[in-house]
Amino acid sequence: MAALAEALSRIGRATLPSRLEVEHPGLPAGPTDPPWLQTLLWLTRPTRLLRRYHARFGETFTMRVVGVPPFVMFASPEAVKEIFTGPPDELYAGEANVVLEPILGQHSVLLLDGPRHMRQRRLLLPPFHGARMRAYGETMRDVTLASIARWPRGAPFPVHEHTQAITMDVILRTVFGLDEGDADMAALRDALTRLLAGVANPFLLIPLVRADLGPRSPGGRLTRQLEAVDALVYAQIARRRRERTRAREDVLSMLLDARDEEGAPMSDVELRDELMTLLLAGHETTATSLAWTFYRLTRNPGALARAHAELDAAFPDGAPIDPDRVRELAWIDACARETLRLNPVVPAVARRLQSPMTIGGHRLPAGVVAVPNIYLVHRNPRVWPDPLRFEPSRFLGDKPSPYTFFPFGGGIRRCIGMAFALYEMQVVLATVLSRLTVRAVPDARVRLVRRAITFAPSDGMPLIVEDR
Repeated sequence: MAALAEALSRIGRATLPSRLEVEHPGLPAGPTDPPWLQTLLWLTRPTRLLRRYHARFGETFTMRVVGVPPFVMFASPEAVKEIFTGPPDELYAGEANVVLEPILGQHSVLLLDGPRHMRQRRLLLPPFHGARMRAYGETMRDVTLASIARWPRGAPFPVHEHTQAITMDVILRTVFGLDEGDADMAALRDALTRLLAGVANPFLLIPLVRADLGPRSPGGRLTRQLEAVDALVYAQIARRRRERTRAREDVLSMLLDARDEEGAPMSDVELRDELMTLLLAGHETTATSLAWTFYRLTRNPGALARAHAELDAAFPDGAPIDPDRVRELAWIDACARETLRLNPVVPAVARRLQSPMTIGGHRLPAGVVAVPNIYLVHRNPRVWPDPLRFEPSRFLGDKPSPYTFFPFGGGIRRCIGMAFALYEMQVVLATVLSRLTVRAVPDARVRLVRRAITFAPSDGMPLIVEDR
């Protein structure tokens, strides 16, 4: 750790302005801790850091992270609205997400801005249209049933590993159209699992750490894991081109058939980058949100009992979950959304300013990164009374403003997989809770830990389940 801190310090001295510039009149006030220290704390103790800076500087403050422009954090819904409704040609999200390029590729919709972003977004949207998306419901339910049949009863086990397995299989089946028993599915599952375990290290977000210094270095292992996954993904693209896509409903087939306004299809490289985005973003985030929801339910027995009662009323006598009816489960949905409020998987979204702009009353120079802070807005007592209390009824009735609740981002950059993720959470939670009851592991201390850019529960979120 000391060696890493010294390396960060050297990079900071070489690439970033002095700490005095943090207090420049053109930027909101912020901590004067050296950039290398802010970076280290952001990677290792992110929520403690955010709470400390928020308490000291208020709803707007500037942070310095090694190797990137200044971050201006916003915790007020008013500023978030200005950012999400601002001109997209002046607020670039792709440039702000450049840290993801080594994994997702330069053609990922998350990395693009301007007309290129809009083209890719239009090509990607059809597979996630509501009616088509619901066709995946039976897959989500059946994968979950197969998984929970193997969960141990009456003994602690790390449920996050199992939710990761569920969402991985759902993605492989719905995106690639693969089935259990297919050798390609097993190979892709194993390669992706190794890659995800590797990229979970938050220090790999630092370019210096990602350097390929041989097969035993962190960067070297990452390079080889990516090469293995890429070979399998390109093989799937080639296979589907050979087999044709007629009558298939998987996402890869639909993307192969998609054409832009000029009639051009996506290239193999573009397909690879978008498939990696769907695989990594759509799998890890939903799995982690499910684990956090179990955490919240085990610590709020009243909410859990109400979830069981809702399921028993909708599907009496142990009837199988009907994926077409899970949207009727208002309390299950509210529990998922309240968990996303308290435990957003991604703490913030970002936009890099292309020209000077006034946001939240602050005149910001071009080049800085404006950051709507999901974690802080979701806990803002001006918006959410008693914000640390788990209260799903907040999401019954009127919908919250998209500037006070935005776990999937906002504006034209809102995650295209939002409806898919929420639906999958509903199906998985309904399936699990209709068959099992869940309880906390005595004396287990679950804390938040970083997995790359996501915030996950520690120790795999230990859980005990029993048959109902």
